[in-house]
Amino acid sequence: MHATPDAHDAHLDTRDSAPTSPAPRLPAAVLWDMDGTIVDSEPYWMAAERELVQSAGGTWTDEQATQLVGNPLEVSAQIILDRTPVTGTPAQVVDMLQSRVEEAMRSRMPWRPGARELLTELGRLGVPCALVTMSYASLAEVLRDALPDGTFATIVTGDIVEHGKPHPEPYLTAAERLGVDPGECVALEDSPTGAGSAVAAGVPTIGIPHIVEIPELVGLTLVPTLDGVRAADLLEIVRR
Repeated sequence: MHATPDAHDAHLDTRDSAPTSPAPRLPAAVLWDMDGTIVDSEPYWMAAERELVQSAGGTWTDEQATQLVGNPLEVSAQIILDRTPVTGTPAQVVDMLQSRVEEAMRSRMPWRPGARELLTELGRLGVPCALVTMSYASLAEVLRDALPDGTFATIVTGDIVEHGKPHPEPYLTAAERLGVDPGECVALEDSPTGAGSAVAAGVPTIGIPHIVEIPELVGLTLVPTLDGVRAADLLEIVRR
């Protein structure tokens, strides 16, 4: 005669046989722009540009400043030299601007909504992150120092690449350093030049427009904010 399981055993059997939800798919890596994406530093750059131009006796409008968003720094510096009374070399202009922005960021780190939270979650889940920025290494280090050790597995900056954004080299360099296929990653960008760079590198890209609009591109999905975006959402977003 077979024993009849009691209610407690039946409860355990039901619990043990309940299906479990599959783990969400995650990107092989997440490749982050910095200015305007992780931190709202574009106003710092604009203020530094205005201060520099005014000190030389010129004027610098918000419209002119907006046209520089996302550019390689020496490209922006040359535009300033061409259009204002500022003198010197592009490298000297970059040094003056970046030192001012570094000072401002050390005083107050202007986090963009949701960025730090998403970086923290990706780190907890073991998803490698790269910083891919046209700012130079000294400014990237200010951001790195404000985050937990190991937040970025690699950092690609504008002073170590031959071709800056919108060329694909910065994102291809990041993927190569991480040993991952660009097509298995997700890039996060806030500017047309940055989004163009990531898409040209074959990286599925999420655009978060901030100071400037980002035109539609094949391989690019636009969202209004990273606030509330979780690691498990990233691949779903780029598949839309």
